[in-house]
Amino acid sequence: MTAVSLYVELKAKPGKEDAVAAFLASAQSLVEGEPGTIAWFAVRFDHSTFAIFDAFDNEAGREAHLGGKVAEALMANADELLAAAPQIRKADVLADKLPG
Repeated sequence: MTAVSLYVELKAKPGKEDAVAAFLASAQSLVEGEPGTIAWFAVRFDHSTFAIFDAFDNEAGREAHLGGKVAEALMANADELLAAAPQIRKADVLADKLPG
């Protein structure tokens, strides 16, 4: 069972909404190389509000993800794409339902 998760809210700068959407879509290939990331979702709530939700079996997987290529790429592009710093929230998973 997954034990911990991350929720990261992202607000795109005006005019950068499509670039944020494209960045998040391209990040999927980076996450596929992370064995500790059990579930990963990039979502769009409205024109400029996006989020990433990930789940992990343990803290080591979560910390590896936070130090991984997606986080590195996000922070490298944050000033150009985002209206505010990413809001990263750590959470404990109380229950899950995953395939397999």
